[in-house]
Amino acid sequence: MPEFLPDLTIILAFALAAIVLAITPGPDMALFISRTVNFGTKHGFATVLGALTGIAVHTMLAAFGISLLIIAAPAAFMALKILGAGYLIWLAIQAVRSGAGLRLSKPGAKVPSLKASYLTGLGINLTNPKVALFFVTFLPQFVSPGDPAASAKLVFLGLEFVIVSLPIVIAIVLGARWLTDTLMKSETVQKALNWSFAAVFAAFAATILTAQARH
Repeated sequence: MPEFLPDLTIILAFALAAIVLAITPGPDMALFISRTVNFGTKHGFATVLGALTGIAVHTMLAAFGISLLIIAAPAAFMALKILGAGYLIWLAIQAVRSGAGLRLSKPGAKVPSLKASYLTGLGINLTNPKVALFFVTFLPQFVSPGDPAASAKLVFLGLEFVIVSLPIVIAIVLGARWLTDTLMKSETVQKALNWSFAAVFAAFAATILTAQARH
């Protein structure tokens, strides 16, 4: 067996944990749905791709110890929390004011580029300290500290997380498209969902600000 491959029991246990984490509501899930409902499936998938890229970046940082330095430095961690919370608050404001939430775009309204949706998805994970905490505190639990191939195994598990999450987030995007086609005909429903998602983004911003670095 190649050195970078964990034991099968570890692979299966981590896959189960990844499934649970992928279906747990978070700011990234809220963003996937809002982008899909407002701008279409392509933008939903572009946002997903950006978010998964952010996961890949955190995996590499955790594997090579850089994230640990960020979490260990209180000032850096606080800056990351403020940045992440500010980003979510901006998304909440956008959800209400400019149609970036669950409100459907009006005819002729400006639609962001796919690149913009990708970068928004990337930002939602890169600026979320809870994601960094997950990869620094949870991911290493599946690798022995004394294992000479620990970094390679961490990278493998991070990629496994992306692969396991992929069908789940695809289902979320397709489900959001269905929501658009069946439930968004009422302006009242659109407004209620739009404000609801603004509240969700704001709530996650507050949650991020209360995140504590764990050693």
